[in-house]
Amino acid sequence: MKEFFKNSQDALVWCCKQGTMGNIYYDNSENPHSAMAVLGDFTYFDGEPSEDFALFWPPSAKKDYRIFVPCSKEWEEILEKCYEGKIRKITRYAMKKERDIFQKEQLKRAIETVLEKEIPLSFLDEKLFYECRKEEWSYDLTGQFSDFESFKKLGIGVVAVKNGEILAGASTYARYDKGIEIEVDTKSKYQRMGLAYGCSAALILACLKQGIYPGWDAHNLASRALAEKLGYHFLREYVAYEVYEK
Repeated sequence: MKEFFKNSQDALVWCCKQGTMGNIYYDNSENPHSAMAVLGDFTYFDGEPSEDFALFWPPSAKKDYRIFVPCSKEWEEILEKCYEGKIRKITRYAMKKERDIFQKEQLKRAIETVLEKEIPLSFLDEKLFYECRKEEWSYDLTGQFSDFESFKKLGIGVVAVKNGEILAGASTYARYDKGIEIEVDTKSKYQRMGLAYGCSAALILACLKQGIYPGWDAHNLASRALAEKLGYHFLREYVAYEVYEK
């Protein structure tokens, strides 16, 4: 079978290829020409552009929202044509996957800025895991895992909690053999308080302690800025598409 995503540097694609999370679909099981890697909100395309395959909606994909990542201009044109009126072109920001770049003392100071506000940071236990699933803003902190046991085996997460309320968090969106892809979210009324910075710093330090690489792919410029503040370096911009309904 033809090898797809051969040169991909996307952590979510690695998850699908390794079989830890997500799925890979082909246009033909015997002699495939196209493939899509699907994990959570994301769908990555590779191979020959195909309208029929672009319109295929995998059972593992969300029903009302997806993020498409095409591998070529030809795939971009096909997706824009197939989903006309339902698709929005966006720019995402890939960060370099570099080891030994993180300044641990700086990350510890980021944690202290949160603790000084008398807002404790907690690693996700079973109770907090399911609390994250109760609100839309925090769902993706644990949403790619079927249950806490799966998360406990593959994931790690940190949340800022005060008076029983989760205010922000940084957690595992996906896991491959040597690392994770980080998901960061903050409840709207607690934004710009440094909570995402502190939670992310605590998660990065925990990953480093366990020998896990904490990968970061930025959805927007704010996410990119936070990543760079934490020590990541910018790699490249790339085209993606948001599709809001089937």
